[in-house]
Amino acid sequence: MPHAFIFDLDGTLVESLPGIATALNRALAAHDLPTHPESAVRNFIGNGSWMLCRRGAPDVEDALVDQLEARFFADYNTCWQDGTHPFPGIDDLLKTLVHDHTPLAVFSNKPHDFTVDIVAALFPDIPFVSVLGHKTDAPRKPDPAGALEIATALHVPHADIAFIGDSTVDHDTAINAGMQPLLVDWGYHDRPALEKTGSPVVSSPDQILPSLAALHPEA
Repeated sequence: MPHAFIFDLDGTLVESLPGIATALNRALAAHDLPTHPESAVRNFIGNGSWMLCRRGAPDVEDALVDQLEARFFADYNTCWQDGTHPFPGIDDLLKTLVHDHTPLAVFSNKPHDFTVDIVAALFPDIPFVSVLGHKTDAPRKPDPAGALEIATALHVPHADIAFIGDSTVDHDTAINAGMQPLLVDWGYHDRPALEKTGSPVVSSPDQILPSLAALHPEA
């Protein structure tokens, strides 16, 4: 088994699509731009808030995307609480890992302050060693810099860390950081795209530990 776990946030630990879609559509509507159903916004998630807004308004100038992102931030601050909750089975998984004294961390492309606030609100009893979101002076996933920073805080060799996410971005981050990727299909990337990576793909939180144990039978 891996000696530590890093989790993506949106689409992996938490269902956050409703809150994200609400804030994005309010930002678009404020600029008289077309809005999108949640099924479409699902496909915009994974590369940070600026790219979320760019995908929501693909034909506008970058300066307007900047304005949309600022409006999105302001609105999301008021609505994420009503549109974000842990996926079923996640609490039990995290509590099992805590019981086993496994170091845990979160690494997201969501802005850092939102990442910290959501983790604190939804997982108050989980002692994450590190919770890291995107900061303006840092590269986004799949750049491995954030994952490597977390590995230092975990005091665990890169190869002994499992990186759990719902996207090909998470897979690439894990590979770039020399970590073990495992992908989940209940998030915001379709399973066929995940399977093309060649990494394990699971359909429920209770499959994560058995899948990793099968990959590391000697541990």
